[in-house]
Amino acid sequence: MSTLLGQGARYAVAGGVVALVYVLTTLALHHVAGLHFQLALALGLVVAVTTHFVLQRAFVWRHERDYALSVGGQAGRYLAVTLVQYGLTTLSTAVLPPVLGLATDVVYVATVACLTALTFVLLRTRVFHPAGSPT
Repeated sequence: MSTLLGQGARYAVAGGVVALVYVLTTLALHHVAGLHFQLALALGLVVAVTTHFVLQRAFVWRHERDYALSVGGQAGRYLAVTLVQYGLTTLSTAVLPPVLGLATDVVYVATVACLTALTFVLLRTRVFHPAGSPT
């Protein structure tokens, strides 16, 4: 149980760091480098996703000596999880607000909370899991 709590705490810290990296990178590219906002946003997302992957591998799940998957295998599954997460967020915020009679922001925050928990489980059990565990 203490391993799970430690992983959860590191996952939360990594998420906070990545959120800052995303916002600061996007704003710096837009305001300092003068890039169009949508381009800065896309580049900020690439930097944030890359940072998140590195932090997951080196910090959140750092206790693993031998992973079941290679870095490439982890990256492929990580990107699949990321794309599904993005797709579900887009779908839920497009469909659920009028169905539930809720503001888009409320649906977005609830979706992020649910997907954050689900993503933790998927990363723990299907992406950054130790050698010898089921894939």
